[in-house]
Amino acid sequence: MRVQQLSIFLENKTGRLARVTEVMGENDMNIRALSIADTTDFGILRLIVNKPDQAVDILREAGFVVSTTDVLAVEVDDQPGSLSKAMTLLDENGINIEYLYAFVQKDPSKALVVFRVEQVDQAIELLQKNGITLMSSEQVYKL
Repeated sequence: MRVQQLSIFLENKTGRLARVTEVMGENDMNIRALSIADTTDFGILRLIVNKPDQAVDILREAGFVVSTTDVLAVEVDDQPGSLSKAMTLLDENGINIEYLYAFVQKDPSKALVVFRVEQVDQAIELLQKNGITLMSSEQVYKL
């Protein structure tokens, strides 16, 4: 139930983000989800892609600094309150959410939320035990 996320460190310079997407496209890498956070000097681009191991190699060859992190892909109904159930469950059990980002799926009744937590195994067990749907990496990479 772990999904591999790429974190790419980018200088805050014109064209750096475009170059990442260019490299990915040239190498038939499909971006499934993304998030970017920036500061004055640099940004962190977080990606879920269809072939994460290959993407790491390709991006490093292109001169980017890349790391990987295990995240969870939580499927929720696309309606008010659905996300709150999962977040409250984690909170009540002392599992801190470091960050999250969401994207829609082909099924318009569902949304997918990517969670980064420190206690990944504990979170997986807790969410599954309480009927929260976690998507496998294979499912996410094929979206």
